[in-house]
This record gives sequence, structure tokens and C-alpha cells, in this order.
Amino acid sequence: MTQRRLSPLDKLLARADNALRTLTPGTIQAERTPAHASPAPDAPDAGSLPTDQRRHVLGLMRINHTGEVCAQALYQGQASTASLPHIRHAMEESAREEEDHLAWCEERIQELGGVPSKLNPLFYAMSYAVGATAGLIGDRWSLGFVTETENQVVKHLESHLYQVPESDLRTRAILEQMKTDELKHAVTAKDAGGADLPPPVRHAMTLMSKVMTFTTYRI
Repeated sequence: MTQRRLSPLDKLLARADNALRTLTPGTIQAERTPAHASPAPDAPDAGSLPTDQRRHVLGLMRINHTGEVCAQALYQGQASTASLPHIRHAMEESAREEEDHLAWCEERIQELGGVPSKLNPLFYAMSYAVGATAGLIGDRWSLGFVTETENQVVKHLESHLYQVPESDLRTRAILEQMKTDELKHAVTAKDAGGADLPPPVRHAMTLMSKVMTFTTYRI
């Protein structure tokens, strides 16, 4: 049985569907098997955190949620312009794995009494454009971009784990599993032939990340 080739319109509609699902609360569900489901349910909740701690953890999880929105856009953008089929497939597979993180973060935000950042559509569009550009430059550079992005995400997660109260086991369980997954993605992209990005590019990515974290913590 032959597999139907997708037309440009089919691909466009698929990208639009992914964007709507990513940006609409409640539409993304974690798809891992029960053995790898959300790490949070088995961790006891912290109960009623003090108001200032709850507000801070909520801000951190909003940052992480927006980061996963950006990851979806980056991978979809890269997949749309990747020249090699196996690279395109790898990008799409990574995006599916990141959906679990998106669902976990959204769930924890709701538990803490908050809502995702209102700036998510803006950051999705920006990240998609960056991902598509990276794919156009070449697959080695696209993979290198994934490696650097995931390494920076790991550093963010380590910083957040340092700030989250020890008693908040639910949040900490989610962040620990996300850190493990992101590190795996970074190593996979590097081993697949990802190039080392020039320092100016890495610095620009760090600056954009700082803008994202500063704004989404508050909005």
C-alpha cells in the first residue's frame, strides 16, 4: 500500500493545526505510555504554598510552558525546511515528545491557579521563523541550533529547580523529568551531526531567551 504524498496545502494545514493545538489551552495531551506518564501524579502536592512562593512557582512554570510553545514552533519550522527526510522526521518526532512537557506545564499552571502567558502567539511566530531559517541554512546548522537550544533549556531548568521550594514535589518532579528529556534531545542532535554555532549566534539566542523569561514571568 503506497503512502499518499502530502501536497503543499496539506503541509500548510498541518502546520496551522499544530499551531492552533499548541496555543489553545487544553488541546495538547501527554501521550506517553503509563510507565512514562506525567511524573507529577505520584509526587505529593505541597498543599497550600505561601502566597509569595506560589506566585513565584507559577511564574516559573509559565516561563517553562512558553519555552515548550517555542520548542514546538522551532521544531515545526525546522521540519518545514529541512532538506533530508530523516532530519525532517527527527524534528517532527522531537516536537511530539515535547508535547508531553507542554501538557505537564499547562496542568501545573492550572493547579497553581494561573493561566499560560498571553504572549505565547508572538513567541510561537518568532520561533517558527527562526526554526525555518535554520532549516534553510542547512541541516547541520539546524541540528546545531537544536543542540544549543536544548542546552540553554537545561540551564534554565537547573536554575528553576534551585528556586522551587523543596516541599513542592509536584513541580520539582516535572522539571526533573523535563531536564532529562531535554538533555537527551541535545545529545541526539549533536550525535546526528549538529554543528557548533558561532558565539554571536549563541549570544543572540541567550538574549532572546532572557527577553522571553522576563516577559512571560509577568504576562
